[in-house]
Amino acid sequence: MGDVIKFVRPSLKEKAKGVTLCRSGHHKWTIDQRKQFDVKSGKLVTIRRCTRCNATRTTLD
Repeated sequence: MGDVIKFVRPSLKEKAKGVTLCRSGHHKWTIDQRKQFDVKSGKLVTIRRCTRCNATRTTLD
């Protein structure tokens, strides 16, 4: 006879865990303070990073 393996199904809450918001375009943007100056264009740049999925967005100041 074989061993009995217990089957555990993850809940929907654990399965989604913040990813569905970012897929729908609802990111949680925070300002990244590490890099504030763009060397190529010579201008100040604000880099925003999503706290859930680490996507980046840049804007010129």
